[in-house]
Amino acid sequence: MVQELMVAVVAVASVGAVYVAAAAKVVKQYERGVVLRLGRLRNDVRGPGFTMVLPGIERLHKVNMQIVTMPVPAQDGITRDNVTVRVDAVIYFKVVDAASAVVEVEDYRFAVSQMAQTSLRSIIGKSDLDDLLSNREKLNQGLELMIDSPAVGWGVQIDRVEIKDVSLPETMKRSMARQAEADRERRARVINADAELQASKKLAEAAKEMSSQPAALQLRLLQTVVAVAAEKNSTLVLPFPVELLRFLERAQQPVSTQQQAQLQPQPQQQQPEQQPSQQPQQQPPPVTPASAAAPTPSGPARVTRSKPLARH
Repeated sequence: MVQELMVAVVAVASVGAVYVAAAAKVVKQYERGVVLRLGRLRNDVRGPGFTMVLPGIERLHKVNMQIVTMPVPAQDGITRDNVTVRVDAVIYFKVVDAASAVVEVEDYRFAVSQMAQTSLRSIIGKSDLDDLLSNREKLNQGLELMIDSPAVGWGVQIDRVEIKDVSLPETMKRSMARQAEADRERRARVINADAELQASKKLAEAAKEMSSQPAALQLRLLQTVVAVAAEKNSTLVLPFPVELLRFLERAQQPVSTQQQAQLQPQPQQQQPEQQPSQQPQQQPPPVTPASAAAPTPSGPARVTRSKPLARH
């Protein structure tokens, strides 16, 4: 009898130990426990610490309340300006309502991941390539709003969304590199042109100031000679007075005027044309010896006729 009683006590203790082990649950600090009793949601959400449930009747679902970092797989898309790109992102979210995360959606992690992928493809199609490359902050905010709208009903709050990388085709990369190089060259030319303009203005002011002060011009000439002489070359520079050049210019002006007057073409006298010597000389008509005149060496022979004698 005593032996049977001892066996019964041991059996009850074993069953109690198994029951307590099955009923005892520990909820961590970053978790919340959602209890379903016979499939019905209990209003009380278990906090961190030790808690008990009825085995076979109640079921405890632990929900992580920490911020979750989820990478979004790279998505291929075509931008609004017809450029094929490949964009990947990362999303940060956390559960703010443990009961909704268990009841409203089957797997809130998978749901958030799929929503992030579709939203990323949508934002690619609505944006230009320049926006994807330079205006990412605005795109991140738009992507966050697109994901957060349906996630609120799942008890999930989107904390932040970041576009990580934008991959372009090789042809587009080369085109952008050429464009950037051309832009840098244009800016360099503009800067050089501005520098030359400012330098020319300063040189004009310096020349004007030196022209009013001959001593300053001579000093500048001496400085130039010293600078050239300091260089190791075979060039010999001899200073030439500017006043001597001006004197030579003034002295040359009347001479050049006289030379121009002498070089002006003068009208030539017309000379009688001479008959070529190759042409045969024409025989003069027969005349009387008294009336014939000797031919001149400068022209053809001239013939004179005598007047007839008057009859008495």
